[in-house]
Amino acid sequence: MKHFTTRQALAEHLLQLKIQGKTIGFVPTMGALHNGHLSLIRIAQQQCDVVVCSIFVNPTQFTDPSDLEKYPRPIGADIAKLESVKCDVLFEPPVNEMYAGNEHWHLAIGELEHLLEGASRPGHYQGVTQVVSKLFDIVKPDIAFFGQKDYQQFLVISKMVELLAMPVKLVMCPIERETDGLAMSSRNIHLSASDRRNALVLSQTLNAVKQQFNIDGIDQLKQEAEHTITSTPDVKLSYFEIVDGETLHRATSSSKHIVALVAVKVGNTRLIDNVIIM
Repeated sequence: MKHFTTRQALAEHLLQLKIQGKTIGFVPTMGALHNGHLSLIRIAQQQCDVVVCSIFVNPTQFTDPSDLEKYPRPIGADIAKLESVKCDVLFEPPVNEMYAGNEHWHLAIGELEHLLEGASRPGHYQGVTQVVSKLFDIVKPDIAFFGQKDYQQFLVISKMVELLAMPVKLVMCPIERETDGLAMSSRNIHLSASDRRNALVLSQTLNAVKQQFNIDGIDQLKQEAEHTITSTPDVKLSYFEIVDGETLHRATSSSKHIVALVAVKVGNTRLIDNVIIM
């Protein structure tokens, strides 16, 4: 695996590959890699000639400085994991390689950035679009791969690609789960043993909603899901919504895609999860 820390060295390497007609797949991450990330690498390998993974803990998307500070950064373990799945290229830039002084960024992505996660974390999606646009500009991938767990993020990045007319195809890959159903997340390492057990209420509730889904019974399903989650010890509900998969507004009979999304705090750790209903 080739390892780059500067934009110029990476761009020169990838240009040579593109001249040879190679297709570039890209998996942007913030590190603390788990099997969910590695599944994105594997899917990218099936669809592209060369796979680039970036590891960059992006300061502009953290709304809470303490959250940024405690975000795990096990770079040695991450490199070993990428090598184990035969990733081709790692891009691991320092902050000053990605940001030059006081940059200003604002992309008019509309209400998508203010709903659900956006309401809980104001400014978060401006930080996400800022860094992903920079990474797309550096890597110039043919296809970029993202996890379904950050469902709203995928919609936001899709909107950015459309607004900026970026020549990249986006692929959303299924959520990877632990054997007991917990969605894999870099934040799971912060869960105590009891938090870990309590966190299972997320996937259990989402699966129950999917099994019992009836478009006319959305309000009752939402109410029951909220009750189940708020009745679980040390779990604080941020939101549970059953929404149109394109607008993130309440699902209706005319919705082509429907998704149930949840965010909670388990102990001191914020977790999100979702399930695609249709």
